[in-house]
Amino acid sequence: MNGDGFDVIVAGGGPAGSAAATLLAQHGHSVLLCERSAEPEEKVGESLMPATYWTLERLGMLDKMRASHFVEKGSVQFFTPDGRATDPFYFKEVDPHESSHTWQVLRSEFDQMLLDNATEHGVDVRRGASLREVIFDGDRAVGARISENGSEVDIPCRVLVDATGQSHFLATKRNLRKIERHLRHVSYFTRYQGAERGTGIDEGATVIFHTESGDSWFWYIPLPDDQMSVGVVGPVGSLVKGRAGNPEQVFDEELAHCKPLVAKLAGAERIKPIRATRDFSYHSTQGAGDGWVLIGDAFGFIDPIYSTGVFLALKSGELAADAIHAGLEAGDVSHERLSTFESEFRGGVEAMRKLVYAFYDRDFHFASFLKEHPQCRSQLIDLLMGNVFRKPVDELLQALDEAVELPPSIVAATGETG
Repeated sequence: MNGDGFDVIVAGGGPAGSAAATLLAQHGHSVLLCERSAEPEEKVGESLMPATYWTLERLGMLDKMRASHFVEKGSVQFFTPDGRATDPFYFKEVDPHESSHTWQVLRSEFDQMLLDNATEHGVDVRRGASLREVIFDGDRAVGARISENGSEVDIPCRVLVDATGQSHFLATKRNLRKIERHLRHVSYFTRYQGAERGTGIDEGATVIFHTESGDSWFWYIPLPDDQMSVGVVGPVGSLVKGRAGNPEQVFDEELAHCKPLVAKLAGAERIKPIRATRDFSYHSTQGAGDGWVLIGDAFGFIDPIYSTGVFLALKSGELAADAIHAGLEAGDVSHERLSTFESEFRGGVEAMRKLVYAFYDRDFHFASFLKEHPQCRSQLIDLLMGNVFRKPVDELLQALDEAVELPPSIVAATGETG
């Protein structure tokens, strides 16, 4: 292999990879981050959860976020299939701290801000460089084959971090990925200009609309420059069947069955073509091994209903970086050492996963649930904020267990779930 290499190579420059790389560089480790896209890419996942605040603080990103043109988000609201709006869930209800608001971001800009921040902290960031192979010595990862500028080079490292997103490089190679059978969803999405949005504290609210059938739902996310991200999510069987080749047909037909959303889009102009992506929920049965770690979507993915994507990506990068740093300092990058972050991370994911399954239960409604369990309102808001790693939500989770038929836990990560 070429040269002395790096303490850590991170494959993937999304939020998970940037977070892990930056935190490790802050500890003084040499870090190479390879991002296969040569230029920033437009992505969905624009709505942050408030709990991203704490990882962004560690990354030194808060002042940059405050100075950005991103829309501030202070709440989330739901519309039922019959068109009735719930009361907004205002995050400041549970904590008046600055962390109770967050941002609706343009991912191309936000992801680039994270990469620039990584560079400022000493990470060797290389765009247009992609992971071709993880190099093993027996069962231990010892380097990576990287393709850059038309050639491939083998670079040694002490730890390889797979942050390759839904390419899930190592999870595929090692057959670690388990798809949740009941959360095989797909989304169709676009952007509008001039759509109706709230005022004051409600201006940046994420709004979730059920369609009349209850089989699908729309997100409605205010973005900068008077743009609105709008997307529909539903099971592959109901959204794709008979319409697989026509995303515009799927989107328009579902929109016609969501009258409150039609009203909000009256007079707005659709400014982006309809695009589609799979939203299959999955997890990896193993998140680390000798000399390697999985983070972000390379580790797992949950249905996007609560905008968990960027939050869990950042958090996984943070927790994994702490485990990797401890291992490097101890001279021990074994599976046992590097996997120490998994239990805490899976526990937080499991809490969010239960709320996802509750949302898709036709007999579950937030209003009736809170009427029966009013003491759970603050914990529900904490869950919607992403405070699963900072505050106990056990009472809420127990109430959900009693109210909804939930699948087996993924905390143990054994076998197929769902």
